[in-house]
Amino acid sequence: MKKQLVRNLIMGLMVAALALTVSCAKKNVMGDPADLAQNSGEISAEEAARMAAQEKEKALAQQRLQEQTMQENAVRVAAMAAKEAREAFENRDILFGYDSAVLSAEARQLLKEKARWLEANPDRNVVVQGHCDERGTTEYNLALGDHRATAVKNFLTNMGIPGSQIVTISYGEEKPLDMGRGEDAWRKNRRAHFVIL
Repeated sequence: MKKQLVRNLIMGLMVAALALTVSCAKKNVMGDPADLAQNSGEISAEEAARMAAQEKEKALAQQRLQEQTMQENAVRVAAMAAKEAREAFENRDILFGYDSAVLSAEARQLLKEKARWLEANPDRNVVVQGHCDERGTTEYNLALGDHRATAVKNFLTNMGIPGSQIVTISYGEEKPLDMGRGEDAWRKNRRAHFVIL
């Protein structure tokens, strides 16, 4: 009897334990389908808002990058244009006739272009160098080179360029552009040359 009582007691405990184990297992609770749809919609709306914010930030970053690239390109183009204008200003000499400091029509046109550059660059000073060909005495050519440089400066000041922006110097025949002899070389050497300071 005791044995049977113990066996029944053990059996009862096992049934109770089994019932407790089964009842504590995780159950999938099915809620109201409308509530589930609403919760799913909220998650989707939040996710959509987050994705939209990310896309907007990405688009803004891309736009900033494009604007920065455009600005860098504009600066690069402007720098190249300024360099080319400077080189053209310095490398295009004013040519003169033999034994003359008179500005030709071509020289006056070129000086008008140089005046525009000087107006656009008021912070830049220039030296106008007067040069001659090898014919004539050193003293005469120094004086003629000075007359040529002064004629150029006077033209530019008459165009409105401040005289303080222009310095003149004469090299006479001392610094020829073309070392050759003959009219072609002499023509190149009768010039006023600009140097930007």
